[in-house]
Amino acid sequence: MPDLSLFDLSGKKALVTGGAVGIGRACATALAMAGADVAILDINAMTAAVAVKRLEALGSRSFHVACDVSDIGQVETAVETVADSFGRLDIAVNNAGIFIPGADETQPKEDWDKVIGVNLTGVWLCARAEARRMMAQSPAGGKIINTASMAATIISDANGAYAASKAGVVHLTKTLAGYWGRFNINVNCFSPSYVMTPLEASKTARELQTVRDTTPMGHVERPEDIHGPIMFLASAASDYVTGHDLMVDGGHTLNTWLGPLERAVPPRVAREEETVQMKLDLAAIATHSRTGDG
Repeated sequence: MPDLSLFDLSGKKALVTGGAVGIGRACATALAMAGADVAILDINAMTAAVAVKRLEALGSRSFHVACDVSDIGQVETAVETVADSFGRLDIAVNNAGIFIPGADETQPKEDWDKVIGVNLTGVWLCARAEARRMMAQSPAGGKIINTASMAATIISDANGAYAASKAGVVHLTKTLAGYWGRFNINVNCFSPSYVMTPLEASKTARELQTVRDTTPMGHVERPEDIHGPIMFLASAASDYVTGHDLMVDGGHTLNTWLGPLERAVPPRVAREEETVQMKLDLAAIATHSRTGDG
């Protein structure tokens, strides 16, 4: 009989920031699929309500807490609300992030401050609030997972603010892992590539084809490609892994300076399969925007 108990999250209590759509909801879905109860921390009540219903359909006890991760008061209140409601906090995914387009030579400082405030300071604020709860509970310990990006490693089509914020997340993760391991707290991060979420819906067909051509696995990343890595980092399977940045990019960062790769066989994921979840997300967002149903 197969034994996958190392990946079983039954009874575990988790939170995901920015968990209403896209990468965050993929993380929340993965945790729920593995048996965890999952709270969604997000500033958007309407999309969070949709995410909660989908998690409940997977058998997860789920609820939404409004939270701006750049606000220390909201972060500390939200984390305590989740932990008090669940009775403990075993897993925290700090995913909330933003990107503001603009060239570095002209982008206003206010945009830089906002991106750093959400993507880096926000991760720090959340992580320390989560860690304090994990240190104090009995037994002490937990898993903290931060969302970084391939932009922390290579030059992508982002800008300096976004790239610096994500590079900061990677080193922050390593630093916190070094200090908090003594409390049985694992701190890791993962770096996705271009993921087919509503944020990537504006990419042209040519841009998407360039991603496929320069990615060894041959297709654009989907939200569901994140499920396995999150289950691993959140579960007992990764108990001896900490301070690690897990690349979840189909090999894209291996091919930065090479030309298009000619495939020997078709990729596992066909072009029309890449956008299935993104189209569902866009339709849900449009529907709830029209109805105001929260």
